[in-house]
Amino acid sequence: MYRYDDFDAAFVAERNRQFRAQVERRIDGSLTEEEFKPLRLMNGLYLQLHAYMLRVAIPYGTLRSAQMTQLAYIADKWDKGYGHFTTRQNIQYNWPKLRDIPDMLDALAEVEMHAIQTSGNTIRNVTADHFAGAAEDEVADPRPVAELIRQWSTDHPEFQFMPRKFKIAVTGSPNDRAVTAAHDIGIRIVERDGEIGYQVLVGGGLGRTPMIGKVISDFVSGDDLLPYLEAIVSVWNVLGRRDNKFKSRIKITVHEHGIDAIRDLVEERFAEVKPLFSGVDQEMLAAITAQFAAPEFRQAPTDAYDAAYESDPTFRAWADTNLFAHRADGYAIAQISLKAHGETPGDATSEQMRVMADLAERFGHDELRISHEQNVVLPHVHKSDLPEVHKILKAHRLATANIGLVSDIIACPGMDYCALATARSIPIAQQIATRFDELKIEHEIGDLKIKISGCINACGHHHVGHIGILGLDRAGVENYQVTLGGDHTETASLGERTGPGFSADEIVGAVETIVETYMSERESAEETFIQTYRRVGMAPFKAALYPEKAKADAEARANAA
Repeated sequence: MYRYDDFDAAFVAERNRQFRAQVERRIDGSLTEEEFKPLRLMNGLYLQLHAYMLRVAIPYGTLRSAQMTQLAYIADKWDKGYGHFTTRQNIQYNWPKLRDIPDMLDALAEVEMHAIQTSGNTIRNVTADHFAGAAEDEVADPRPVAELIRQWSTDHPEFQFMPRKFKIAVTGSPNDRAVTAAHDIGIRIVERDGEIGYQVLVGGGLGRTPMIGKVISDFVSGDDLLPYLEAIVSVWNVLGRRDNKFKSRIKITVHEHGIDAIRDLVEERFAEVKPLFSGVDQEMLAAITAQFAAPEFRQAPTDAYDAAYESDPTFRAWADTNLFAHRADGYAIAQISLKAHGETPGDATSEQMRVMADLAERFGHDELRISHEQNVVLPHVHKSDLPEVHKILKAHRLATANIGLVSDIIACPGMDYCALATARSIPIAQQIATRFDELKIEHEIGDLKIKISGCINACGHHHVGHIGILGLDRAGVENYQVTLGGDHTETASLGERTGPGFSADEIVGAVETIVETYMSERESAEETFIQTYRRVGMAPFKAALYPEKAKADAEARANAA
């Protein structure tokens, strides 16, 4: 894992010192809130519905146990004893006092963490596959490249005041777990004729104008990646609209100019910037890559795992649902659900953070990952340790066997916290999860992604949910639109709207109807929701959701005949 060098430590310390002085000036009135706003945003501080919110970067979702322990300490000392993990692999503290923020930042710096560029019109926290360096299907570990991009983009003088925020994701697997197609730039590590390189997508994004990213280059060599990225961002920084923030993202620029024209401009700019790098980026990448060497995996029998799997149904259900294939023999990737039925998706108490940190230190080669699906991952656990890991997780309400199932819901904070939200997200997620827990059919349903956003900014990724839910305000009343058929993977697609929205009292029933329709339409228990939807289309779901309209349409067709 990457460790700070002297430059990193000095850089973060100086940024914190500067921001401490800015906070003092805001408190004593020397700065108005309007003057303070761009300064706080550069340091991850938002003013939310009820209080300030500090968003802390977890670059490419990777943490050491000491860092997770420090996050727990910060939650206890300066917040309300919990943190919220987000779809950008960050953690947010929702209740800090402004005067405490500098101390929180200094506490983060003690464990090589910060909140720089987690907000503002700049390149945000770089995300990556949460199974990076562990997955059996991986071409190459994407984290060294993600770290290189983080260092290149941090305080980049050209890219601090861009038309709008800019997000980059990297995956090292053909099975895309990093939602690369919904990012401003998506990077997929590929192999061609024995050479490792990168497929690059541009122009993805969700929000009020959702778009799937387009391939700008099928193969960029390792030597060329960073200057190629600089060329893309530089071209957009010039072309991107600043007259309308709703049309400022690179997806709009690509749409307005066309991918071919953008590609030509990028190639022209790339030819200009490539000589300026002079191989320095490759020297940096080599040094970074050395810090991501795989841990020393041990050889040991798996008898304890096998015995627990055969004798304990609860452990078996957890293992079948929450474990993922590891590239090392005898190991597994263990996913920790932060979606216990009825709880707030993505929230973890300080006690739970400490438990997860302890498990990483004792059983997980001192590594943790935060997933974009708002869960936590122990990427390297020997199977012989899994029964003990499960026992400890179960004692702290962290062993819910629901990864990828209907209650493993992505949800933004919604109107409970966010000043931009137009409807609640958290209570709806809690009600859906509770309802399907009561029905006891989650495992029968199988893989099903529900994603909920409390406004059109789509922080809950609803556009790419198998079932997407968007909360809106309709004349002062919460109304929930539903989309079906979204997909965040390598076969990415945007969901299609079913029709009129549903009230807060109706939305759980609507989801239940959708699931019932799927189960009646699927050809076998192995056919997933997205497979069924792509086979049968919207019609049976719409008929089930809006029976009166379906009946009226049928009568109209009969009369016409």
